[in-house]
Amino acid sequence: MKKEYEIMKEIKRLKSVRGSGTELISVYIPAGFQISEEVAKLREEYSQSSNIKSKTTRTNVLSAIEKIMQYLKLFRETPKNGLVVFCGNISNNPGKVNIELFSMEPPQPLKVNIYRCDSTFLLDPIEEMVEARDTFALLVMDGREATIATLSGSHIKVVKKLNSTAHAKVRKGGQSARRYERAIEESIEDYYKRIGDVVNQLFEQYQFKIKGLIVGGPGPAKEGFVKSNVLNYQIKILGVYDTGYTDEYGLEELVDKAKDLLEEQEASQERRIIEKFIQEVSRGGLAVYGYENTKKALEANQVSTLIINKDLDLYRVKYKCNTCGEEFEKLEVGDHREEKHTCGGTLSIEKEEDAIEELIDIADRQGVETIFVSSESSYGKEFLMGFTGIGALLRYKS
Repeated sequence: MKKEYEIMKEIKRLKSVRGSGTELISVYIPAGFQISEEVAKLREEYSQSSNIKSKTTRTNVLSAIEKIMQYLKLFRETPKNGLVVFCGNISNNPGKVNIELFSMEPPQPLKVNIYRCDSTFLLDPIEEMVEARDTFALLVMDGREATIATLSGSHIKVVKKLNSTAHAKVRKGGQSARRYERAIEESIEDYYKRIGDVVNQLFEQYQFKIKGLIVGGPGPAKEGFVKSNVLNYQIKILGVYDTGYTDEYGLEELVDKAKDLLEEQEASQERRIIEKFIQEVSRGGLAVYGYENTKKALEANQVSTLIINKDLDLYRVKYKCNTCGEEFEKLEVGDHREEKHTCGGTLSIEKEEDAIEELIDIADRQGVETIFVSSESSYGKEFLMGFTGIGALLRYKS
């Protein structure tokens, strides 16, 4: 979770950058894509950018592309999940140029190759990956074939493809109509059971942390499967949709049709976790909130779930007074920093650490689940305003 949090911090910073023109460059390189091919593409962009009318914009764009090409020479191949690079003039002073480069490996495999030059960085693809908290199981099928996959954020990963041999196995010749129908039924039941076995194994592999199964496909086979009682009782079927295909295209179509359901599930999870947290706090039960209390519970290995508001910036800052020499630490929110000491002297910052990252680091070491909640919902706002945006559900109280 620490890696994802670091990417979230970088995204926040990059969101605040605005170019004076279309001079901020975003490059998305998919996993396995040849670095040499990407450099060749950038050379083409460099050549075309020489025609930009504005001298300032042209100079900044050319400098950024050149910096990206030099940076890519450090790689023999893309990292496992691909590579994202942002580069451009981030200076707020029109008279001063500051071309900076930022790069990151996404938490999930990239599938798209993007080059964009604009007044803002293109952050949506990487932001969607980081915000993905839940994993869902997908199944698209008809009477002849089925594809099982997982969905995490926007990333679809195919787990297995199956074919039905029901019609190939059974021949009508020489059989009574009833025996023929029964043979067909048995073959279909066997097909449903094979699909069910793969889905059950998938949920077991994820220790039943997958949020549920979404089913799609053309024709009535999907409804027959849902009614067949071959799934583990712990598996929740979230929805059934009509799709035109039973392959990767069908999976993409299913995700598109289930978009509202997926958004509702995410909001529902946030609501459930905050409701449980507030309930425990109100009765003095298994919950704590605030930085100090949460850190203490983490260090005592009492925490089952760490809850953080994703919009919260919290730092531990160590100050020193330049007049009296006193040193002290203080928690600071966002960019706010003390300037004067009580003695009237000027304060200098000796050390500054991200307090949220510290909590996540402890949670990661102990295998504690970290959940980020937004400020967009009423529950998320209440958690931020009423409980400082930091809290935890406990396994036990000391």
